[in-house]
Amino acid sequence: MTTETTLTAAPSPGAAHAAPPPDRTPPAAGRRHRRSWDEIPRWQIYLPLGIYLVFTLVPFYWILLFAVRPAGSTSLVPWPMTTAHFEKVWTERSFGVFFQNSLLIGVAVLVTTTVVALAGGYALARFDFRIKKGFMLALLCSQFVPGALLLVPLFQIFAELRMINSIGSVIIAETVFQLPLSMILISGFIRNVPYSLEEAAWVDGCNRFHAFRIVVLPLLRPGLVAVGSFAFVHAWNHFLFALMFLSSQSKQTIPVGLNTLMGADSVDLGALAAGGVIAAVPVVIVFAFIQKWLVTGFSAGAVKG
Repeated sequence: MTTETTLTAAPSPGAAHAAPPPDRTPPAAGRRHRRSWDEIPRWQIYLPLGIYLVFTLVPFYWILLFAVRPAGSTSLVPWPMTTAHFEKVWTERSFGVFFQNSLLIGVAVLVTTTVVALAGGYALARFDFRIKKGFMLALLCSQFVPGALLLVPLFQIFAELRMINSIGSVIIAETVFQLPLSMILISGFIRNVPYSLEEAAWVDGCNRFHAFRIVVLPLLRPGLVAVGSFAFVHAWNHFLFALMFLSSQSKQTIPVGLNTLMGADSVDLGALAAGGVIAAVPVVIVFAFIQKWLVTGFSAGAVKG
């Protein structure tokens, strides 16, 4: 009978402190390695952005090309340039008057919507009453009703008030349709302002109105800019109310003026493109100046204090 003995070599003195071998165990099934931002090839980022940019800018370039290109030209490069189309729509087509009317309506809707929505949004955010949930639900449901369904009732109301062919009727209609969403948005912005800030102002001797004006209102500037800008743009671009309630050409707005440039048999593409540029430039300028406030308003949630 033979006995086999297995001899194991004694570990060296430094073996106890040696680093363990790397783990070569394959990742578990279903687990994916998440690449960091630096690991993504740049072409995978810039190619989709470039395609999106082309689809976004080509229509604007096409409109600008027709607006500054001489009539009858087929060049794809805006050279030589002409301002004849702009002069035609501004003077002969009364776009100067349309521009003033649209600007008046837009600014009036911006101011009235912001002021009324600010008061209503504060009430929804700071006060509790029985029909609060039902009122909020009604505000949300009103956004599902298209404005075209209410044109006939609104026309009858304004006719009884003798406001047909009055710019005030368009301002009232635009404001009423902008208020529900504006009140909901502003109430959300106000809820992000700690209530303790107002209580501290009350302790210092301020009443509710002064506490709101001194403490809350400065913190709501981004939200007010976001709400006011959308009210202005909607009033600037809206077509139905101006077409329905305004019959005089001297009181029409730019969207209705653009519609008059399209005839039954032919369309003056140069004049129509020039009118489109005139209609788009103010909105682009406004958003260029308020972009910082607009982004801050939609990401409101952190309050400095």
